[in-house]
Amino acid sequence: MTAISISAPRATRLRLTVRGRRLLASIAALPAVVALSLAVISGGSALASRDLGASSGSFATLTVSAGESLWSIAERVAPGADPRDVVDAIVRLNALDGVTVSAGQQLSIPGEYAPAP
Repeated sequence: MTAISISAPRATRLRLTVRGRRLLASIAALPAVVALSLAVISGGSALASRDLGASSGSFATLTVSAGESLWSIAERVAPGADPRDVVDAIVRLNALDGVTVSAGQQLSIPGEYAPAP
């Protein structure tokens, strides 16, 4: 008869390969990436709503005459201000795609630049 010896299983040491380390690091970083993405998305909407509310709520309406441009309107309604700032404020307030306007078009002028009544 043969004697059978039973020995305890040998404990193996866990070894991570380069690929395994990368996978583990990716899994560990996933919650941070998700949280950062949510913060960016939420912050973008807050920024957009702040820009819309920046016009203090008051404005005047102006009708564009033939031959007028946003630049000439900006110089007329706010002679002491930089026309570039005034044009930018008018474009943002009216949600214009560009700086082209046509005769008869109604434009809102921000309250800070609106002509006195």
